[in-house]
Amino acid sequence: MNLRKALAIAGVNLRRLTRDKTGAFFVFVFPFLIILAIGAAFGSGFTPKVGTVSAGSGALGHDLRARLEATEGIDVQAYGDVDSLRTAVERGLIEGGIVIPPGYDDRIRQGETVPIEAITRPTGSGQELETTVSGVIDEQSVRIRAARFAVAEGAAASFDEGLARADAAAEGLPGIAVTTRTAGATTAGTFDTGAAQELILFMFLTSLSASAMLIETRRFGVSTRMLASPTSVRTILVGEALGRYAIALVQGLLIVIGTVLLFRVDWGNPVTTMLVVLLFGLAATGAAMVMGSVLQNASQAGAMGVFLGLVLAALGGCMVPLEIFPPLMYRIAHLFPHAWAIEALNDSIAVGAAPSQVATDLWVLAAYAIALLAVATVLLRRTLTVRG
Repeated sequence: MNLRKALAIAGVNLRRLTRDKTGAFFVFVFPFLIILAIGAAFGSGFTPKVGTVSAGSGALGHDLRARLEATEGIDVQAYGDVDSLRTAVERGLIEGGIVIPPGYDDRIRQGETVPIEAITRPTGSGQELETTVSGVIDEQSVRIRAARFAVAEGAAASFDEGLARADAAAEGLPGIAVTTRTAGATTAGTFDTGAAQELILFMFLTSLSASAMLIETRRFGVSTRMLASPTSVRTILVGEALGRYAIALVQGLLIVIGTVLLFRVDWGNPVTTMLVVLLFGLAATGAAMVMGSVLQNASQAGAMGVFLGLVLAALGGCMVPLEIFPPLMYRIAHLFPHAWAIEALNDSIAVGAAPSQVATDLWVLAAYAIALLAVATVLLRRTLTVRG
């Protein structure tokens, strides 16, 4: 094998990518626009909104609303009636809400148990919000039960006096301190969110799309002319593989370095990040060479590359965090190298995981790379020697 000729073939492939204005846009500009958009939309934190309807609910209704407003981590908004509150939840303007019925204060003073209607979205933060709101309602319920107990036992002449005695007694009781600690990094940068997913998505997508160049090389007879010269099939195979690998690495390193410089993304352990880029780049190279060997024209490669790139990215966890995948989909996601690469990168970003801590992910990526490159080499060799 002539390594100099192989490197020359790889260099030609890389220059063809940079000279294609459309391809250059999707390699050098588009990934950063996507990362900027995702970081701006989801990276600055999220405060769930809860709506309240409390017209005519009296002093205890206003007390409940005040307790909600004093709760950290939620934003309380007032609505005039139940229909407007339900519409806001259905449209996603707020994550949920409660309806404090008219006469809430009077009915409680008369000893009734008054139901409070809660309206939440069936999934996502709505369920978490329901837990928070229930905690606030329970807190007021304890105060009310204590006041009723005081009245029933003759310790207070009226419900209001019972409330005052309950508040006074509560102040004298020892509290319970709850300490919350965050596992992993204490803070995540605005653009750290989704950075690993976008890196893997664009490395694979760019590699598959660039497989069209391999088809054009065959179609225009470049491979045939190289074989007619004193160039071995092995040299051509290595050159084409290096060309595909160079494209994947350019895309990966560009995103890693670019996001560090432009968006201050902290990728955690640099050795782990680099190993993931190198191994996933090999897997993407193998996949691109398989496509370039089996498809007949560049149009097919362009369309199939985008289609397969997006579908596999979605299944592998590039579109939606793997943490919220159902158990079956989580197992399916790990049939693809994307999921292993994303988990290794997320560990690196979250806790600065060393390569030994994500060794399983790295070994699986290496196995994918070896398998795909082996299949691609066989297919491309047969294409070059049989089809010419």
